[in-house]
Amino acid sequence: MHEEELKIPKEHTLVQTKTEWKQKRGQDTDTYWYNELDSEGKVIAKYILKDSTSMHPSFGNNITFEKEVI
Repeated sequence: MHEEELKIPKEHTLVQTKTEWKQKRGQDTDTYWYNELDSEGKVIAKYILKDSTSMHPSFGNNITFEKEVI
């Protein structure tokens, strides 16, 4: 998944709650929604991660995310 990009501690768990895929203006964008759970299973943060790839050469890739602390 995306634990490295989001810098999730090893003792926490990342749970994917939703996925969406769109193509628009030469971009292929995958959007993922995640909950970060602490070692006790409590939701401590929510993330929206967007992984966007150009559909044209050089097929560049960009990953961005938003974090909401609970």
